[in-house]
Amino acid sequence: MKKLLLLIAAIAISTSSITAQKKKDVLMTIDGKAISAKEFKRVYTKNLELVQDENQKTVDGYLDLFVDYKLKVMEAFDQKLDQRETYKKDFSKYEEQLSRTYIYEDQVTEDLLREAYDRSREEIDASHILILCNFDATAQDTLAAYNKIKAIRAEALLGENFEKLVALRSEEPGKERSRGRLGYFSAFAMVYPFETMTYNTPVGEISEIVRTQYGYHIIKVNDRRKREPKIEIAHIMLSTRNDSLKQAEQRIKDIYSLLEQGQTFEDLANQYSDDRGSAVNGGKLRPFGKGDLKAPSFENAAYALENPGDIAGPLETPFGWHIIKLVKKGTNLSYEEAKPELEVKVRNGDRAKLIKNAVNNILKDKLNFTEEENLVYLEQHIGDEVLERKWKYEPVSDKDNKVLFSIDGKKIYFDEFAKYVEVRQKLSRPYTKKETLIDVFLDEYETQKLKEIFRSNLEATNEDYASVINEYRDGLLIFEVMSRNVWDQAKRDSIGQVAYYNKNQEKYLWKERVDAEIYSTPEASNVAKIKALLSEGKSGNEIRDALMVNKKAGVVVTQGKFELGDTKLPEGFAVKEGISETYKQNGSFTIVNVKSTLPAGPKSFEEVRGRIISDYQTEVETNWMDSLRAKYKVEVNNKTLKRLKKELDS
Repeated sequence: MKKLLLLIAAIAISTSSITAQKKKDVLMTIDGKAISAKEFKRVYTKNLELVQDENQKTVDGYLDLFVDYKLKVMEAFDQKLDQRETYKKDFSKYEEQLSRTYIYEDQVTEDLLREAYDRSREEIDASHILILCNFDATAQDTLAAYNKIKAIRAEALLGENFEKLVALRSEEPGKERSRGRLGYFSAFAMVYPFETMTYNTPVGEISEIVRTQYGYHIIKVNDRRKREPKIEIAHIMLSTRNDSLKQAEQRIKDIYSLLEQGQTFEDLANQYSDDRGSAVNGGKLRPFGKGDLKAPSFENAAYALENPGDIAGPLETPFGWHIIKLVKKGTNLSYEEAKPELEVKVRNGDRAKLIKNAVNNILKDKLNFTEEENLVYLEQHIGDEVLERKWKYEPVSDKDNKVLFSIDGKKIYFDEFAKYVEVRQKLSRPYTKKETLIDVFLDEYETQKLKEIFRSNLEATNEDYASVINEYRDGLLIFEVMSRNVWDQAKRDSIGQVAYYNKNQEKYLWKERVDAEIYSTPEASNVAKIKALLSEGKSGNEIRDALMVNKKAGVVVTQGKFELGDTKLPEGFAVKEGISETYKQNGSFTIVNVKSTLPAGPKSFEEVRGRIISDYQTEVETNWMDSLRAKYKVEVNNKTLKRLKKELDS
């Protein structure tokens, strides 16, 4: 009895200690829901560098931001935004991505990435013979196809001409044109089993038989060579979206003339290129290899340049007109540099199935996966209409609702899988055999449930994972609640926008502007000619034509209304109607012909609609946040706050 009393006392003391510890860690409650100091500390230390207002970098200052953050999350749950399909889909994608390391996916992927990198440094020229046979074929048809390719391979090994065998025996569509030749290719260009067999076959030899989704193949490797490395180029682009095709062509020729006359490529790109992302860097693009840009004419012109500084153009592509300059040739990426791009290809290509199978085997072992023999049962309960994507699930009795498999002690029944099939069938490719379809869908469903249960356990047992996933969950919900209550509302409320504009017109004023023509020339000798022609009343087109020498433009003309401070106007520009003094900028001489000056004054609603919507959104958000503070009761634990301030503000 005494031991029992001591045990009860010990439990009481322990429980009391834990309760006190939990209370000590509670920083605040919102409508009674506790929020820990630990969570605040984690968010504060993580985001402190992102806070721009110095007053909000203290614990007291940041606490206001944190309370607003939590109020938005509370309101999102209150509006049941966590039940929306868009939210569920986005959260599921992130959950899948974040859990990869914990699900061992990253370890499994690493070997495939290394292999892909090594292969991508080489190109193989190969030919093949195909006997058609998809994975849905009957056992009899599959055996017949295999025997065909086996016989053809035997002939090839005895020395029969491979192209002749292609012509006589291959079932590849279009073989008359291709003659079985695939040309040079590298990693990811072919399905993975075919790629692997090709890379494992020496030059001049015939491969073993390989099966793909298309059928059975044999491959002859004709040649292997190192793959051309990526190159780095700069370009000047004029988009045909901004100008008519004829105008863009004329302007690119004029700009090319300025280049030939000695103006620098970087200055011209910065001044004229419509690709503003590269223009600020002198037109430089990221390094690329053949096939990366999906613009063969552009890539071929770039690769034809031999020495850094060589120029090609003007060149037309579907994107517009270009002038191309070779910056650097032969950029071989290290494995670490190439890895991000390779990882995207590995995870989105047919290698993903290898990863999935390996991960599934690991998870099945860790989660004590057990499977029942249910193929006959499933074929009986899933109708043939599923092959036409028209099957509808009819509930079965509890007695007939069999267990399909178990994961970590959780039993998965037929009715759950049946509901999955009813939705999944609508998204599937056509199948001719129900057995194949069921097998594929069951494998997918097992994978889904394995990861789902593993992630569920992970969030409950791994604090680091739980904190990151919770932050993302909150972030998504805040985006949803802000879209519904602030951004979309402000965009739709045209009456509110106009009222806000009328109330705040002093915020939307034009500076002084000029209606002008801007003339830029690289030749000092052209300055006097331009001014003389302007004095005669010549138009911009007439002046450009007059300064043309051997079809090379001597001047670039830009017309329009320009606010003082516009980058198109020369630095130090003095406002005065008529022909300006000469300014020198970016290696050019610039003259501005001011037709008229436009005084400072209010901008119309239409001219500043975008800015008004943005400012109005801010006002809507301020009012909305005031309503949330009135709706939810926030109570701060001052003792815990004092401890945090001492710890974090020191």
